[in-house]
This record gives sequence, structure tokens and C-alpha cells, in this order.
Amino acid sequence: MKKRISAALLRLLGWKIGKGFPKDLPRCIVIMAPHTSLWDFVIGRLVFNVLEVNVRFLIKREAFWWPLGPWLKSWGGIPVDRHRSNNMVTKISRLFRQHTHLYVLITPEGTRSLVKRWKRGFYYIATRADVPIALSTLDFEKKEAYVGPVIHPSGHFKTDFTIIRNFYMGKKGKHPERFNL
Repeated sequence: MKKRISAALLRLLGWKIGKGFPKDLPRCIVIMAPHTSLWDFVIGRLVFNVLEVNVRFLIKREAFWWPLGPWLKSWGGIPVDRHRSNNMVTKISRLFRQHTHLYVLITPEGTRSLVKRWKRGFYYIATRADVPIALSTLDFEKKEAYVGPVIHPSGHFKTDFTIIRNFYMGKKGKHPERFNL
């Protein structure tokens, strides 16, 4: 039911879904970019419903107010306190050790505002948990959502980030002026 409703809403909004997750990928970090609008969450949630991927996602702790908080947690939200060091790399790495099937979505920009530099936590989690990174996007210009390449971190961030940057080049967020690689 959730899949059908989500698919109908995406069609109504003019969105299409391209390539989904490889069937043989039981665990991974999913990075999503560009992240420039609250619409990213809405469209992204609908896409994951259609793909039937039970994705967990990191979201700022301030979003977990009543009544939104319990709803976010039931949908897979993991609160992050951005104002203090909370060792999320260790916490999320532990989650991967506890689950044979787990997808954790992270927006490396960390905010919908323009940032000069992406956060690297997604990479450190993937390296520590020994899981691949699935590159995914919502391209608002084309109204297309899809999963791109899946990379296995080599331990050399600069080399791997070249692959990541090349994938996201040319992708348009809802507010393109807020996206920076």
C-alpha cells in the first residue's frame, strides 16, 4: 500500500526513478546529494518507499519535537546533536555490526545551506564498518531519482572523492545555488 501511494505521488509530482539498489547489496552507507531543500526528504522518502528499501537516516536532533519526533523515529530517523561531539562514526559503525541488512542515508553537506566543504563522516563510517558507499541523487532539473555507482572505500579519501565528485557534477538540487562540491 505504501509503495503504491508513494509511486502515485511521485508520478503526480512528475518524478521518475532510475536505477535502484543492486539486489546483492545488503548493507551500505547511502549518500544523497544535492541536499538543498526540505523537499529532498519528502521526495527521497517516497523514492525509498517505492524501492522498498528500509533506509535509516541521520537528521538533526532539533527536528525530533512532538509530534514530528516519534514519526521520524518510526521512519528510521537517527537524531544527531550537531552542537557537540557525539562520536556518530562509532555509533553508526556499531549499528552495522549489529545488522545483516542495513542502509544508512547521510547527506554529506550536513545542511541545506551552501557549504564550502562536505563532511567526511560517511567515509569514515564506511571504512570502519567495512561497507560500501552507494551514491544516490535527486536531480530536480530532470526530476529523476536514482542510485549511481557503489564504491568500496580504498582508504584513500582523495582518490575515492574524485569518483564521488564526478558522479555529482551537474546534478541540480531544488536550489542549485546552495550546492557545492
